[in-house]
Amino acid sequence: MVDIREEFIEQAKKLSRGAEVLPGGIEELAVKLQHAKDTNTPLRVKLGMDPTRPDLHLGHTVVMRKLREFQKLGHKVVLIVGGATAMVGDPSGKSETRPSLTKEQVEENAKSYFEQMSKVVDVTKAEVTNNADWLHKMSFTDLLKLASQITVAQMMTRDDFAKRYAEGRPISVHEFFYPLMQAYDSVAIDADIELGGTDQRFNTLLGRQIQEAYGKKYPQMVMLLPLIEGTDGLVKMSKTYPEHCISLTDSANDMFGKLMSIPDTLIVKYFMLLTDVSEEELKNIENSLKDPSVNPRDLKLKLAYTITEEYHGKEGADKAQAEFINVVSNKGLPSDIEEVKVDMGKNILDLLVELNFVQSKGEAKRLIQGGGVKIDGEKIADMMYTVEFEESVILQAGKRKFAKLVK
Repeated sequence: MVDIREEFIEQAKKLSRGAEVLPGGIEELAVKLQHAKDTNTPLRVKLGMDPTRPDLHLGHTVVMRKLREFQKLGHKVVLIVGGATAMVGDPSGKSETRPSLTKEQVEENAKSYFEQMSKVVDVTKAEVTNNADWLHKMSFTDLLKLASQITVAQMMTRDDFAKRYAEGRPISVHEFFYPLMQAYDSVAIDADIELGGTDQRFNTLLGRQIQEAYGKKYPQMVMLLPLIEGTDGLVKMSKTYPEHCISLTDSANDMFGKLMSIPDTLIVKYFMLLTDVSEEELKNIENSLKDPSVNPRDLKLKLAYTITEEYHGKEGADKAQAEFINVVSNKGLPSDIEEVKVDMGKNILDLLVELNFVQSKGEAKRLIQGGGVKIDGEKIADMMYTVEFEESVILQAGKRKFAKLVK
């Protein structure tokens, strides 16, 4: 039995906040941390990224913040760009085969990823690799050896595969290789810990199994982080639902406003996973939400300010908060409404898309149906509405997007 020193138990507890640690939990993690210190061999902490889209959102930062904690303790973060795996497409949680990406798409998206990731993780101190460097060099014999380490029965225990098979949906053979490729990454970089979302349970634990098969005496531990819901409080944050997604590229005003729109049920989860508030403060927030004399809006103001300040600085957070209070609480208009010249007779759906107030006509229709589109304060209910005015009008989409329309 290893005698674990208190400092490493405390480190493990802090690192494990909000996470599921497998196997062995906090105690085994503390043992790894202590051994790394005693042998002066920093842990190699793996995060694989398939840059399927060029931008990141707050949901991505849950794992990134954990990487930052490991960095602060002196451990080595290893970022793996999925140059090979992205060309297969991760089937995790998907009801159909995902489209593959080209080498050029992967490289372009990866560049954008790292620019945004640097807001959270010190990328300059990370080891950045591309799994195409080893996976594309594997021979057919190498692939057969890798594939022999897992059975079809094991692969079919994955919820997504099992569900698709039961429903008669197609499963391409190449999709079976995705988790194997991701698992072999752990062998190639000699990972000690792998981070991922809870949807990566099968893939990350397979990494342990493959490491053992390839001779690693102490295979990686796995830390699984929750997937956070978007501003609707129902569906996980994703660029598939842009109206509920908080992007790292959002302006300070948009970020602040979106955070203020989350349901009260998400306040504690957002504080726990997206900020550095102490355990004591987190408990106080939980207790405050149970107190009928406390307005949850005040807690959300603190949450929105804290997160906006991290990505836009104190000045950006101050301005965003003042703007929110003016526009939403005091029913005022923003101080910096952009003036846009439009042609008369423009359909409202087309205009909303052209102004980038929405990502699609479908989103525009949902916004109108919810009463979120106004011209000079009057709600627009007709999807066929055409824009006509004398001199100028104020178009409002949702609570935070405005434009002054002129001829």
